[in-house]
This record gives sequence, C-alpha cells and structure tokens, in this order.
Amino acid sequence: MKAILCTKYGPPEVLQLEEVEKPIPKDNEVLIKIHATTVTMGDSEIRSSKFPGLLRFLMRLSIGIRRPRKKFSILGQELAGEIEAVGKDVILFKEGNPVFATTGFHFGTYAEYICLPEDGVMAIKPANMTYQEAAAVPFGGLEALHYLKKAQIQKGQKVLIRGASGSIGTFGIQLAKYYGAEVTAVGNPTSLEVMKSIGADQVIDYTKEDFTKNGETYDVIFDVIGKSSFSSRLSSLNKNGIYLLANPKISLINRDKRAARKSNKKLISMNMATNREKTEDLNFLKELVEADKLKSVIDRRYPLEQMVEAHSYVDKGQKVGNVVITLEGT
Repeated sequence: MKAILCTKYGPPEVLQLEEVEKPIPKDNEVLIKIHATTVTMGDSEIRSSKFPGLLRFLMRLSIGIRRPRKKFSILGQELAGEIEAVGKDVILFKEGNPVFATTGFHFGTYAEYICLPEDGVMAIKPANMTYQEAAAVPFGGLEALHYLKKAQIQKGQKVLIRGASGSIGTFGIQLAKYYGAEVTAVGNPTSLEVMKSIGADQVIDYTKEDFTKNGETYDVIFDVIGKSSFSSRLSSLNKNGIYLLANPKISLINRDKRAARKSNKKLISMNMATNREKTEDLNFLKELVEADKLKSVIDRRYPLEQMVEAHSYVDKGQKVGNVVITLEGT
C-alpha cells in the first residue's frame, strides 16, 4: 500500500511517498481503507520537532531521538474510511461500515490502510457528511469539546476563543454556540467571514486588535494557541471566570498556576486533562453533525501524493479550519 513516511525531523520535504506492507487486523481489530485524513498543526510540529526546550526533549524521547521510530513513521491522527475486514472477535463493526476515528499519538493515518482496535476512538460516520468532511471532525472536535465541557458553559455567558480560525477553534465556536454562549472569535484576517458563518457573534482580527485592551470581559476564555501567560489575560476575565488553556508553554505553566491560586479566576490547562479522547464524545459530535448543529470547515484539499505541499501550507499558520488529504478514488 502507499503511505507517507516521515524519514527524519525537518521541513515538509522529509515526508516521502513509499510502498509499505498492508496491515493485517488482529482478532480485536478492524482493517480500514482510508478515504480521507488531515494535516493538523500537531502533525506539522511532530514532523519538524519544533518544540520549546524541555518539551522537545520529551517528545523525541517518546517518538524517536533522531527520527520517528518505525511505529511512528507514518504520521496523521484522524481519518474517515470504510471497514474492509474485521478480526474474529470484533462485534461492534462489520465489513462495509463507513467510519471516522482518531488515532491520537499512535498516528498512522497518512496511508491507504490502517488497523484499529474495536474499542478505539471510532464511530460510524455521520450520514450527512462526506468522507472528507468526516475526517476533519475527530481531532478538532474532540479537543474543543473536552475543554468546553470543563467550563460548564451556561446560556448567555460570554466566551472568547483565541485561535478560533483553526481546526479546534472552528469547532469551538460551534460548540460554544450550542451551549448557548455569546461567542467572540479571535482569528487571522482571512477567517473573519468564515467565523461569522459558523456562529461567532463578534470577530476580531488578531493582527489589528488586542482583545485584552478593548475593555471587554468574558466568563470563559478558550486559548487554543497558548503562547501568552494566564496572568496577562486576568483583566479580560470576569470574577470567577475560567481560562481554558489548550496548548500551554511549559515555561509558563508554574507561573500560571501561581497566578490562578492568587486570583478568583480558574485556570484549566492541558496538563490537567485525562482521558481526553472518548468514543462516547465522538458519537456525541456525530449526533450534533446529523442534527445540523456542527460542520467541518475545510480550507484546502490535497491528494496523498501532495503531502509535502499540504504540510508547507499548514506550516504558514494561516489555515482556516482544516486541511484535508484525499486518497485515490474518494
């Protein structure tokens, strides 16, 4: 089968299209013919290994020192496709089922086929979505849902999403609206109309306006980017407000925790998250999609053979929503 291998850490050109052995499902696994996957910012960061300080060391220790180890050499964290074969112990799925799934840090979706355990984070594809649309749901949708659930948003609360134009942010806008919030979305200049179209009540172009200086305050701030400190955002939070930090800088974590202890505002960061990816949450997202409460935002589509171009585009940091990779015949 065809697959994209990450041959070493570096620029997009380290990704090479190669022929590899087609996997065979174990007794508890299904074999999926992948119709679509995506390129997330996380994929780009793993490929380039551009992590700050200690995090870079820890990631390489986990994935591979000089290059990704063989089991991590095929990147990609989400997919949509069709089950081609099932192991003898599988009872929840059958051949021909259209599914969507996330593999998380097990990766492996930049390929024509993948084997996943029956009890993995996988569900039947939403009936009203194409494979390409469905492939873009698991990563961004589950991340956004995980954090927003922790905030326990009440109807009428004011929520600001920083980094709202990316894959997590575009789902965050829609989920916050589903929970009844008034949403302000901060994104790149090319995303403003898209963010409005999926429900944002107000939009801010981060290149022109600093939301911390406009005098507005919010009940919840969902910071998808995580490059600024919690303490620098305190003045933008209402009393008892919640700051959701999805991608914190390690150098700021302890400082942010100290600041939170000294204030009447709550910090919830990635390091407090456990069991983030759940099949029941994926099925909940599916229900929202089928009820027309949630949709994928797709910026660009590339065939598998143009993975280098797809990564080059994502590296620019200006994508709106998702970048989808299509496989032949889908």
